[in-house]
Amino acid sequence: MSDHIRGPISGIEPPYYAVVFTSLRTEGDRGYGETADAMDELVREIPGYLGHESARNAGGLGITVSYFRDVEAIAHWRGRADHQQAQRQGRKEWYESYSVHVAKVERAYAFERGPGSGQE
Repeated sequence: MSDHIRGPISGIEPPYYAVVFTSLRTEGDRGYGETADAMDELVREIPGYLGHESARNAGGLGITVSYFRDVEAIAHWRGRADHQQAQRQGRKEWYESYSVHVAKVERAYAFERGPGSGQE
């Protein structure tokens, strides 16, 4: 899917929460990149924030999954005035559409092909 991937996140022991933000961008940047970078920095200040993974394709479809220890951490992030301002700007200029899903992660596992594994 991706021309651009941020992540991955690993080593988090469940249970924790995943906030899945799926969006379709409008054309042009108009300050989006700068604001996204600022939000990346600000969310790291939230106690209980664990990290995120993000991908976006050339057509503007993006998926970001942010991980939080508990619902209180999610509420803290959602309630930040600067985050709320970025959301308003997103609805006004940057997104054709988006959806948000919040899920509790009960189990997680991963695979990573190691170098020289002989598997291609």
